[in-house]
Amino acid sequence: MNSMGPIIAATAASANARHLAEEEERMTTYNSDDLENNWEFKIVRGNSETFRKHEALTGLVNEEKQAGWVLLEKLDNSRIRFKRQRAMQSHDQQLLSQGIDPYRTQYGTFPMNMVIALVGVVLVLMAGIIFMFAFTVKP
Repeated sequence: MNSMGPIIAATAASANARHLAEEEERMTTYNSDDLENNWEFKIVRGNSETFRKHEALTGLVNEEKQAGWVLLEKLDNSRIRFKRQRAMQSHDQQLLSQGIDPYRTQYGTFPMNMVIALVGVVLVLMAGIIFMFAFTVKP
């Protein structure tokens, strides 16, 4: 059994995250209105091109609207950029008490959960194969 698999997967995920962050820095420019009129910005990420589906994109925009966030642009099918006036921060405590995180940046399943689930499935499959060979191979 190769014990390097999870390490390789974690290294690849880290490199991909760095690449996406660098790409976002290049893609997201701010004009003087953005900087002078007290706007704040965030990018919400979904997994596996979540925002290709119109329902998911509409759902996200409607949820973010509750905290004052306005759709700025769809970077791609997994990243959406929002902005809001900083004055909306005065409502954040009320939103948090209602279970709404005004600063969430992840939509759907958190990526680490997906990695853990995938590793779990691989381990179960490997255990099944070992179990099958242990009882079918005769000495």
